[in-house]
Amino acid sequence: MGVVDSGCSVHQGVAQSAAFVLHKNQLWLDESQPDQLAHGSKIIEVIKALAPVAEIVSAQVFQARYTTSAAQVAAAIDWLTDQDVRVVNLSLGLRNDSPALREACRRATSKGVILCAASPARGEPVFPAAYPGVFRMTGDARCGRKEISCLYSRFADFGACVRPLDDSIGSSGASLGCAHLAAHVAGYLHSSGSVSSSQVRTWLEAQARYHGPEQRTTAHG
Repeated sequence: MGVVDSGCSVHQGVAQSAAFVLHKNQLWLDESQPDQLAHGSKIIEVIKALAPVAEIVSAQVFQARYTTSAAQVAAAIDWLTDQDVRVVNLSLGLRNDSPALREACRRATSKGVILCAASPARGEPVFPAAYPGVFRMTGDARCGRKEISCLYSRFADFGACVRPLDDSIGSSGASLGCAHLAAHVAGYLHSSGSVSSSQVRTWLEAQARYHGPEQRTTAHG
């Protein structure tokens, strides 16, 4: 299973890793560095907890800051596809469409790779979640650790638990919901063998405890 993020901690024992770095307007494939942001590490913690059979391949596109480019993410997806991963978790979202990123997603999905990308529960679309064939994943406060919601809203297809394993509030959101859902998908693929993207979608729908968007109410004094 591929994870495109800020890397991993030295103790997480990923199967393989690489970094995609922009230097002087050139994209370089480099050795990954320990996760400085702790974001990728928390994503991997969730995946390992819910899908312990999954081997993690880490593609580092964030280093010291939460900034990356479409070129880095596209290269990471292409590299992970070449590593024969079956699922890619992308707990990130870029504001602008990119032909290079769109094509990387198309190449991956055409080879049967399941792309799970974070999408905000509300607001403008982000990429790669908005591309055809990519699963739009978000957080849903209704969901417990192993629960799924089927949304099919303007913004996202599925939702899941918003919290990291330590339940810290500051890290909660769509990125963690995406990680939970990607882990559920990885577990399903492990138990079911070779299945199509449409079969994965049908399975997620069948597993959903909640259907329809989370309703937000306003209290009146």
